[in-house]
Amino acid sequence: MLEIKNLNAYYDDFHVLKDVSIDIKKGEIIVMLGPNGHGKSTFLKSICGLVSKIRGTIKYNGQNIAGLGSEKLVNMGITYIAENRELFPEMTVLENLKLGAYSKTARPYEARNLEKVFALFPRLKERSNQLASTMSGGEARMLAIARGLMSNAEFLAIDEPSLGLQPNLRDEVARIIKEINKQGITVMVVEQNIPQITELAHRLYVLEEGRISFEGSKDEALGNDHLKEIFLGM
Repeated sequence: MLEIKNLNAYYDDFHVLKDVSIDIKKGEIIVMLGPNGHGKSTFLKSICGLVSKIRGTIKYNGQNIAGLGSEKLVNMGITYIAENRELFPEMTVLENLKLGAYSKTARPYEARNLEKVFALFPRLKERSNQLASTMSGGEARMLAIARGLMSNAEFLAIDEPSLGLQPNLRDEVARIIKEINKQGITVMVVEQNIPQITELAHRLYVLEEGRISFEGSKDEALGNDHLKEIFLGM
């Protein structure tokens, strides 16, 4: 589904990603771990058209999409959910969700996707007329993910979904990601050391200093003492 070869990304003259290569198959949940500031978010933003200075190849369903803007990629089914949520605080939950269906490919499916989102997030349905600014951190995270689903995404890139959440809410986020994947959506998540999210992964990557330092299954990661201690919280 997504084939990334020798991806390099820059902010001005700062070289963030260094020859990163990853293959993602349709229907997978891929988790990328790594320390803060080592390029995880930049990686997601690069494949979602949000970093202007990149080199390398990014193929989505066989088509080279490197250099395309985020709006075109959303229309192709690629959606990025930001770490800071980027909600519209003075708009209601329902208004935020409808804005997620702004793309020309998502508009015809707005009613259907809204029904799916409310089934997945019943709390959002209960609070559909509530302002986003009045929601708790966990609720705001759920709203951000739900709005991403309104885009009719086939590939969902989620940046630090558990950031700042209490353990019980991390469990809830993990459950939601699993349910999203069951609906046929391919998911890539970047995290630090959240066992609840890591447990979902079909495959894991570790990014350190802008380079892939590990690629493998959960079982392979659990057999690696360095990963268990540093990134898996064990």
